[in-house]
Amino acid sequence: MSRGPLKIGGVSVRPGQSKDVKLEISETYTGDKTRIPLQVVRANKDGPRVFVTAAIHGDEINGTGIIHDFLFEQSLKLTAGAVIFAPVVNVFGFESHERYLPDRRDLNRSFPGSPTGSLASRIANKLMTEIVDNCDYGIDLHTAAFQRTNYPNVRADLSNPQAKRIALAFGCALVVDGKGPLGSFRREATKRGCPTIILEAGEPWKMEPSVQTIGLNGIRNVLTELDMIEGLKTKPPFQASIRKTQWLRAKVGGILKFHVSPGDFVAQGQPVATNYTILGKEQNSIASPSPGIVLGMTTMPAVKPGEPICHIATLTKTQLARYKRLLERAASEDPHQIAQRDLATNIDVSAI
Repeated sequence: MSRGPLKIGGVSVRPGQSKDVKLEISETYTGDKTRIPLQVVRANKDGPRVFVTAAIHGDEINGTGIIHDFLFEQSLKLTAGAVIFAPVVNVFGFESHERYLPDRRDLNRSFPGSPTGSLASRIANKLMTEIVDNCDYGIDLHTAAFQRTNYPNVRADLSNPQAKRIALAFGCALVVDGKGPLGSFRREATKRGCPTIILEAGEPWKMEPSVQTIGLNGIRNVLTELDMIEGLKTKPPFQASIRKTQWLRAKVGGILKFHVSPGDFVAQGQPVATNYTILGKEQNSIASPSPGIVLGMTTMPAVKPGEPICHIATLTKTQLARYKRLLERAASEDPHQIAQRDLATNIDVSAI
């Protein structure tokens, strides 16, 4: 548990203070400083320190909207600890509406970084030393990649007890187990002693209201779990720990007609899409290889061989039946059901 002074970017934040901090990460061609905007909120009482970051990929701005709403529309009254909010980490990509940095490197594959390495490596090192090393827990907010969408899910290394604790507390229906890709922020932060989870939800280049609600609830749930704010945690209609996922890919080029949308339950052998020629002749049907839930999918119906179509989170038949029953009992205004309906509006779903 972090103790002692809280100092970021040369700025000290004392108990009971809230400060805006500009963390220098690089320079422009003209030598002007490039900075990440942060807000640091510290309670009078000591306690856990948590970071909440977004837009490590510059086009994934759902998380930016979540933090923005949390800061400006929510009343954050910390009873203990401190929170570091970073609504835009990849300021270069955010400014140009790009996923990557100007050198085309992926910041989320560049951790822990080096102070003498590439642009990506230097920024990664700065985040590790200035933010991760000051915190006990982390929440990193993401969306799907270009031309894809994700049903809201949390991803974490569930073999780490503290990462598992906050992953389950966040309150998503789906919790995907895994350490994360090599060089990813959450993998290296957890390895460094700061258990970190990510939210994957929605599409890039958008701030989706139903996704924002789940993100806001999730941050609040984690802070409540850690006794940093007062209140009751919200719960999903069910919660499944996912240990296996699989992308279904196109066998031939063509135009897809989808039969499922993000968050749908699927049975083994159930068609998820049919591939047609450009002139409308049916070519083949793509079916789920196992029972599960649609974790994510393409929003682009035109495909070439090998391109991803649908991401299935694997369940057993027993789990599938049980979760279906629980979802049927949930209120229609449950945030997960609202998100599922909203995400489906961006996909042309037709009957088989």
